[in-house]
Amino acid sequence: MIELLGVFTAFGLSASAGLNAYIPLLVVALLAKFTDLLTLRPPWDTLESWWIIGLLVVLSLIEFFADKVPAVNHINDLIQTFVRPTAGAIAFAASANVITDVHPVLSLGLGLLVAGGVHAVKTLAVRPAVTATTGGAGNVPVSIAEDVISTILSILAVVVPVIIACVLVLVTAYIIWRWYRHTRRLNAA
Repeated sequence: MIELLGVFTAFGLSASAGLNAYIPLLVVALLAKFTDLLTLRPPWDTLESWWIIGLLVVLSLIEFFADKVPAVNHINDLIQTFVRPTAGAIAFAASANVITDVHPVLSLGLGLLVAGGVHAVKTLAVRPAVTATTGGAGNVPVSIAEDVISTILSILAVVVPVIIACVLVLVTAYIIWRWYRHTRRLNAA
């Protein structure tokens, strides 16, 4: 059961990194530094360093403010196309250390795919739709919501991984149901 919870934690943290690269890494670093919820093994224990924690705070603040400024947010998303999947890979590999049978390359690959997928949906579907429908006025509230969701998801991924798994299953089921319903309507027309 512990191994399964470690997998849920890893997937939740890497999904969170797809929304905001630095929040899940900062959550992992702070929880590992100040609690017994996470025990990071080398080389991931480097995240507990005060230098790394300070750097993550600075990078979190930069991303927070850059994502709220029109035009700068698009440049930020372009830069984050490389950073968020990498952060997801690191978060996955660092938190999946409970699972000793999984090769680190597989952990990094899974984290990269999950965070990259979330980032792709955000950048290619959600943000352009928000910009088009609100003339860009909705980007700041959506960005704040993404930061809040990333923070909550990161904390819950560590504290309550089973809830994250249930949420992911429900969201996936909802998306499949909506797609199925849409497909049926198109076929009926």
